[in-house]
Amino acid sequence: MTNVAPKFSIRRAGIDDARLVADIATRTFVETFGHLYPPEDLQTFLLDSYSVEKQTVILSHPDYAIFLLERDGVAVGHAAAGPCGLPHPDVAQGDGELKRLYVLREAQNGGWGARLFDTVLEWLQREGPRTLWIGVWSENLGAQRFYGRYGFEHVGHYDFIVGNTRDHEFILRRDAVTVAG
Repeated sequence: MTNVAPKFSIRRAGIDDARLVADIATRTFVETFGHLYPPEDLQTFLLDSYSVEKQTVILSHPDYAIFLLERDGVAVGHAAAGPCGLPHPDVAQGDGELKRLYVLREAQNGGWGARLFDTVLEWLQREGPRTLWIGVWSENLGAQRFYGRYGFEHVGHYDFIVGNTRDHEFILRRDAVTVAG
C-alpha cells in the first residue's frame, strides 16, 4: 500500500463559497485565538465578523478578495484582502490591506501559509505597486516575524474589539515596492 501525499491548492473564493468561508474563518479564528476571550465575547465577534451574510457581501464586492487554501478539496486556510481600513493617519486612498491570513494548525509548517500570502500580495498589487497594511495582535510574535520578512514594519497600534474585550494590535506597513522583472 502506498501513501499518497495530500494535494494542496489555492483558489479565489466566489459568492457560492460564502458558507465555506464563514466556516473556515470561524474555525481558524477559534483555533488560533478562541482561548483568549470569554465565550460571550467570542460568540458576539464570530456572529458579527464571520456570518455567511457578511461573507456574501465581501465576496460580491469587486475591491475585496478571499482566497481558500484547500487540501484534497477541503478548506484548511484562508486569506482576505481589500482596501485599507486600519485607523492610521497615513492610510491613503488606494492603499491595500491584508485583512486575514489563517491556516489550521494541522496544515501549518508546509510552506502553504507563505504561498497563500504570496497569492494575496500578488492580488493586492495586480494594478501595480501600492502601500500595503496589516493589523496583527501585539503578542503574535511569529506573525510579526513572518510579515517582517516581507518588508512590513511596525508603524502604529489600535484596539481590536472582540465583544467587550479590547486587544492591543500593531499596525504594520510596507511602502509601495517595485518588483524587478
